[in-house]
Amino acid sequence: MLTKFETSSNQVRGLSFHPKRPWILSSLHTGVIQLWDYRMATLIDTFEEHDGPVRGVHFHISQPLFVSGGDDYKIKVWNYKTHKCLFTLLGHLDYIRTVQFHHECPWIVSASDDQTIRIWNWQSRTCVSVLAGHNHYVMCASFHPKEDLLVSASLDQTVRVWDIAPLRNKKKTPLADDDDIMGLTQMNSDLFDATVKYVLEGHDRGVNWAAFHPTLPLIVSGADDRKVKLWRTNETKAWEVDTLRGHSSNVSSVMFHAKHDVIVSNSEDKTIRVWDATKRTEIKTFRRENDRFWILAAHPETNLLAAGHDSGLIVFKLERERPAFALSGDSLLYAKDGFLRRYEYSTQKDSQVIPIQRPRTVSHSPTENAALISSDLDGGSYELYIIRSGTVQRDAKRVSGGGSAVFIARKRFAVLDKSTGQEEVLVVKNLKNEVVKKIPLPIPTYAIFYAGTGTLLCRCEDKVVMFDLTQRLVLGEVHTPSVRHVVWSNDMESVALLSKHTIILASKKELVIQCTLHETTTRVKSGAWDDDNGVFIYTTLNHVKYCLPNGDSGIIRTLVVPIYITKVSSDKIFFLDRDGRNKEITVNATEYMFKLALMRKRFDHVARMIEGSRISGQAMVAYMQQKGFPEVALHFVEEEGHERVRFNLAIESGNMSVAVASATKINEKDYWFRLGVEALRQGGNSSIVEFAYQQTRSIERLSFLYLITGNLEKLSKLMKKKDVMGQFQNALYLGDVKERVKILEKGGLLPLAYITASVHGLKDIAERLSIALGDDVPSLPQGKTHSLLMPPIPVVCGGDWPLLRVMKGIFEGGLESGNDDVEEGDWGDALDMVDVEEDGEGSGWGGLELLDTPFMTPSQGMDVSQIWSQESPLAAEQAAAGSFDTAMSLLHRQLGIKNFAPLKSMLLDLFSGSHSYLPAFSSSPVLTSLTANLQPPHLRLALLSAMGVCYKARNLATAYNFAKRLLETNPTESQAKTARQIVQAAERNMTDATELNYDFRNPFVICGSTYVPIYRGQENVSCPYCTARFVPSQEGKICGICDLAVIGADASGLLCSPSQVR
Repeated sequence: MLTKFETSSNQVRGLSFHPKRPWILSSLHTGVIQLWDYRMATLIDTFEEHDGPVRGVHFHISQPLFVSGGDDYKIKVWNYKTHKCLFTLLGHLDYIRTVQFHHECPWIVSASDDQTIRIWNWQSRTCVSVLAGHNHYVMCASFHPKEDLLVSASLDQTVRVWDIAPLRNKKKTPLADDDDIMGLTQMNSDLFDATVKYVLEGHDRGVNWAAFHPTLPLIVSGADDRKVKLWRTNETKAWEVDTLRGHSSNVSSVMFHAKHDVIVSNSEDKTIRVWDATKRTEIKTFRRENDRFWILAAHPETNLLAAGHDSGLIVFKLERERPAFALSGDSLLYAKDGFLRRYEYSTQKDSQVIPIQRPRTVSHSPTENAALISSDLDGGSYELYIIRSGTVQRDAKRVSGGGSAVFIARKRFAVLDKSTGQEEVLVVKNLKNEVVKKIPLPIPTYAIFYAGTGTLLCRCEDKVVMFDLTQRLVLGEVHTPSVRHVVWSNDMESVALLSKHTIILASKKELVIQCTLHETTTRVKSGAWDDDNGVFIYTTLNHVKYCLPNGDSGIIRTLVVPIYITKVSSDKIFFLDRDGRNKEITVNATEYMFKLALMRKRFDHVARMIEGSRISGQAMVAYMQQKGFPEVALHFVEEEGHERVRFNLAIESGNMSVAVASATKINEKDYWFRLGVEALRQGGNSSIVEFAYQQTRSIERLSFLYLITGNLEKLSKLMKKKDVMGQFQNALYLGDVKERVKILEKGGLLPLAYITASVHGLKDIAERLSIALGDDVPSLPQGKTHSLLMPPIPVVCGGDWPLLRVMKGIFEGGLESGNDDVEEGDWGDALDMVDVEEDGEGSGWGGLELLDTPFMTPSQGMDVSQIWSQESPLAAEQAAAGSFDTAMSLLHRQLGIKNFAPLKSMLLDLFSGSHSYLPAFSSSPVLTSLTANLQPPHLRLALLSAMGVCYKARNLATAYNFAKRLLETNPTESQAKTARQIVQAAERNMTDATELNYDFRNPFVICGSTYVPIYRGQENVSCPYCTARFVPSQEGKICGICDLAVIGADASGLLCSPSQVR
């Protein structure tokens, strides 16, 4: 059983799968109906209107409806979108056991303890038929999936099959009157027109369940006599075929599997049993410890089953749906319908090779045409097949205790033989199934995978090791969760390690990780390499996705059902579906090819893709901006309404002409200000800066701009502004003393005007101002030399700053042609050099078209700290570079640390220490590390105290042991005397008055939280940082010893040196 989802709740009595969405309804004994998303393991909604247990629920096949029936005698029809009960159907006089929608007609069938079965029209909300005939509780009733039949089971020990064909032509009955709540007026002869076709008798006790086969004329039933019976019908009669025995208590529910020839039943004996419907023998038994099973449900389209028990429900599959397959050159060996088949991609020829049984993996040796089939039969086994000249030679089955087998050379294969209980032994055999040699493995190994001739990947719980069988050396290792599948590229240089939610791409040399990808919300199903481009294509439950070597990923297309990729060729993906059928789909690879060209700096390819307009979407724009290609992203934002995005990209890429055009359309102060700052910083384009300052009315900035560019004519024009402070400032910039005096006099500041005129030698003006001041004429300092305050002469007068000689961008003439054979990082043949001349005197802003300039700012280099943090896998170096989030993430993964507050000062010290230095002196002390051990005097004191406490508590046997240990430590005379006295007293009565959790014979450690001893062999957890031991109940808490790590966290170990990574 493969459990996919499990809940914890009260007793579950009814279950129903949604036909399309990953939802399941469960009705509880408490009266609550729960709607679960079993794929995301989340509770979506609850429905609570029934009074008492709800025993039956069922989804409608196409409408957003479900029906429920409970012990309150009511049938309720719900709309799960609006979370409302639409109406209630009344008529039953006792508990309602099951309810079900018809797959075509607007009918609901219900079974009740009132010994009747009712069929309702949910559109007219009336009862259209009452099926009476059982003389005890009717435990279930269900429609035939195709024919006009209905089957019911009752505690009267019978199963009845009803013919409901007359109901199809029956006219709708009118709605019941308000006073006729029970619908009794409709209880006329028309309500009883469904007839009994067969009565199946054979059970010794009440029958709890009966169900039709989806395609064959078969019925299966389960009863309180602990038996499962199989019945067959024809046009005239029905008879018992066989009885399946094995349950030890009442059989609660039973059904045929829709896609496998098996019968599934569950029982109050706490088991789910699977039976072979053809051989009528038991195949598997799944048992729970404490929970009785009550109900089974099957998904209408997939292989999912669900079972309800005393404390919840489980959603499960009977076996894996992934077909076993192996790629061999241009052929695919795969398992389907009990056969190993061969599919040739070039000719699309599909042929049957050999019959096999439920394989788990397939390994193939193409030169010898031999196949290894590993399966889970008999606890794990493999079979060796050699196919020659149309005949098949099969070696005897070899039970290997659950191990796996793979070819490692042309005539050699390796088997992980667990039959001896030694998980670390690998057995190498030849094609005669003879043992060639046995090799000890470096780690406890649970599975092996092919990794080239003479090399294997060995998987344990938390890592994968590459092992050379010839040299018996570990070539590399990767720490990763349990790896399920390994996919190699054709050249065997790259490998993808697929776990449940993780993909790791690594190179074969030393298993160096290229990137790690996490799928947090869904499972990884399969994958294959696009060897032409070095891109890994993989599938999840819902999507086909890609992963680039740098870790970037994206969605190629969505999926309705999961698929298993076998090969990728150009834009075609070959795959197997869950039924083992070979198919192919054509996908649009433009997105990941574009990203790949950007990553490899193949700008000629990028230019051709843009020219073909095959790339679009805001996600791609954000991606290119994030990866440092804003000038590329700028050419994808052409639509109206995205001017702010265009402006940001233009600023980032240094394209001032586009930035000016966008700012003009936006026309907001903040954007004009940013444009002015960037124009000044990136290229010294004074005309753009001037225009931006003019739009924001920034007189002060304009004044300073005119000053540094030597544009005194425009600076003098600013004197006409009404702002007094601005006029005075411009007068200072221009060196116009008379204008300064005039402004001060006009502003009423006569003393300052007088001093300014006197200092600068304007005697006429000074005399006039002295008369106006009268007796308040300020005195000038004596013995001081006065000098005229004049602005400096500008270095550059007029025009923009001189520009560099730059390359033409790929979008300024580079789209005309390109060369496919260009070296990586090259710009193609169409890119040449242009001379950029200086602009002459600015002639004003006659039009924005005058601003077109070929200047492009060189891209800003990456910060040293960022380079350091990108290339280092060490937490200490990440902290030193200032990447604290990454450092904390590494510490959490490597040491399980969760509480970082105590480490804050250390991380900051690392950062500040990496950006500063302190000269050393000859007198500086040598730094040493100290270790402390418990000294003998301290041990004697501890033993003396323990001995005294135990003696006073009359625990003489324990005191005796402490006294003996104390005498072995050479104590003082007084301590030895006391110890000998206690030994003599204890020898007379070697007992303990109080039982202690202490055994001096068994080595132990002390739990860091509860302070109880943990003896050797007892289950315990440890702190991954300080290695303190704890009892299992402390798992998940913060360690109280180091106050840093989470107790029992899964940690890979601290990386202290780059050599550990290599």
